[in-house]
Amino acid sequence: MIEFLLGPWELPFMQRAFAVAAVVGMVCGVVGVHVVLRGMAFIGDAVAHSAFPGVALAYAVEGNLLLGGATAGVTTAVLIAFVSQNRRLKEDTVIGVFFAFAFGLGIVVVSTRDSWTTDLSSFLFGQVLAVGPEDVRTVAGLGAVVVSVVLLLRKELVAVTLDRETARAAGLPVFGLDLVLYIVVTTTIVMSLEAVGNILVLALLITPAATARMLTDRLGVMTLLASGIGCAGTLGGLYVSYGYDLAAGGSIVVVLTGLFALTWCVAPRHGLLARTRRRLVTPRSSAEAVVAG
Repeated sequence: MIEFLLGPWELPFMQRAFAVAAVVGMVCGVVGVHVVLRGMAFIGDAVAHSAFPGVALAYAVEGNLLLGGATAGVTTAVLIAFVSQNRRLKEDTVIGVFFAFAFGLGIVVVSTRDSWTTDLSSFLFGQVLAVGPEDVRTVAGLGAVVVSVVLLLRKELVAVTLDRETARAAGLPVFGLDLVLYIVVTTTIVMSLEAVGNILVLALLITPAATARMLTDRLGVMTLLASGIGCAGTLGGLYVSYGYDLAAGGSIVVVLTGLFALTWCVAPRHGLLARTRRRLVTPRSSAEAVVAG
């Protein structure tokens, strides 16, 4: 067991993978809390797929894939935030429109090329074991900025989540806060693509926060729990990948989902066992009260 736990740390590429996975897991936990509370899980999938045309275009012109994906993702996020201000359309409707358009545009761009390369497929499926020292520094820097912004605007973001009209009446810049949240989510997704890829990134953003949501109703505690669960799940997934020679991105998502399933069953107040126990106890208590009366 000791050899299994310490063995990967002797390999430089695993050290870098652990560093990136830990940072990405923590950042996704912090940002994912606001995504879950706002009920905008669809935005994660939409932004992840909207980055696809940027990556495809960068690939076509032999440019930087990460920069291309970030540019396309941020552009889509800004457009969604702007169009969503028209309350005639629900937010998920606007997201669906731009999600479909962006992914369709990506397919069109890719169709202009005769073949796919490892670089483009790594964007889709992740390549955390191939990150370099520069990638670690980039992810750490972006992660620090994202977490700082979210913590700095935490109260304002929650106010908009709870009641947009009340927040607007209180003088909060609702559109500006929407824009900040979308850009933060986009940045988090783009920096996570190398860890789990475009296809699985939504799980990294949503699952730790959803797991924490089962355990507490307090925002601060939920944020800490989601961050810890995200970090633990990504590291655990890398250990599974290393030990059994499996795909790293998929292993991370499977471990995170396993933690969610376990919590869904055994959470003290909101878990399946707790709810079942309350249903069994309540009728008995009611019957005893009738007899006593």
